[in-house]
Amino acid sequence: MRNYRATVEYDGTDFAGFQLQLNQRTVQGDLEEALFRLTKDMVRVHGAGRTDSGVHAIGQVISFKSDTSIPKERISFAMNSVLKPDVRVLSAEETDERFHARFSAVSRTYLYLILNRPEPTAVWRRYALHCASPLDIGSMREVENSIIGTHDFSSWANSIKEANGTVRTVRQFHIRRVHEFVIVHIEANGFLHGMVRNLVGALLEVGAGKRTPEDIERITACKDRRCAGPCAPAYGLCLVKVKY
Repeated sequence: MRNYRATVEYDGTDFAGFQLQLNQRTVQGDLEEALFRLTKDMVRVHGAGRTDSGVHAIGQVISFKSDTSIPKERISFAMNSVLKPDVRVLSAEETDERFHARFSAVSRTYLYLILNRPEPTAVWRRYALHCASPLDIGSMREVENSIIGTHDFSSWANSIKEANGTVRTVRQFHIRRVHEFVIVHIEANGFLHGMVRNLVGALLEVGAGKRTPEDIERITACKDRRCAGPCAPAYGLCLVKVKY
């Protein structure tokens, strides 16, 4: 069996997340079905990030093992020929047998997109959260330093049943405005379930003046999800890069 690595993008709107789920459409399920159609073998696909229902990706990385006779330079083309239009393999290559998309990763980067203007959008409605009220970006940016670093992020997790505990290291966390959009950028060695969306939910409250930047630091120290605020919708979130 040869080991393959591929970069995948998908519109998460019609998926129940990346990971296989019974009687539901998932990204992993579509990819494995495509490989079965091409190779006639049951190929298990591993993803770098187990994105939730509705979350998108432009830089998801997968790995799988196969003895397919398809030339490695044709694998992405072959898979795309049988995949539905909302998931695409951007590139594929043979890699070291020890490579694993999830366990070999050292960091993952997500972006959360907020459209901050009075009018809603027809074009971005599946990919950006609409926030009609003005957001105070200065106050939101005061939160950045309290999130960067190694912390117990229990307060920001929808579930704390994590095999590797609840401590994660955030390498980058910054908020910027680009025209009518507010973009939240976060890179970490790993994420708890719902962590980014819960952080964004609290950031929106800071931007609206409902919380102070200091509140965010206190919420982290609380180590209790009940201390935090609402979870931002999934459709504004996108996995953009995985580092190895």
